[in-house]
Amino acid sequence: LNEAAQAAGVVCNGLIQVNVSGDPKKHGIAPADLVRLFDTIQEANFAALSLRGLMTIGRLNAGEVATRGAFAQLRALRDSLCERSGLLEFNELSMGMSGDFTWAIAEGATMVRVGSALFGERAAG
Repeated sequence: LNEAAQAAGVVCNGLIQVNVSGDPKKHGIAPADLVRLFDTIQEANFAALSLRGLMTIGRLNAGEVATRGAFAQLRALRDSLCERSGLLEFNELSMGMSGDFTWAIAEGATMVRVGSALFGERAAG
């Protein structure tokens, strides 16, 4: 990402995807490995890559309590990294999709993904 952004002459804002639910069907780094990854990226001092926050995708049909718990955990991870790093711009939380975005907003989301609410379900295949 850094090399591509440098070649294009831009700074790429990025989020780290965290699998806070532990769902094996979801991607992202495990919460226990997040600090190490964050520190590695910061120490690399990429000129064209700016970490802006965290993202997650909640479990499908997990219910409000479990989903909000996962979103709250992501917020706590973001807050902890922001505090320890002093990066004020590390303030984004991308979480919540069409079925759970209201819970995500209640837990501090700054970005939500609501494609199916706007455009309908994706075609299978």
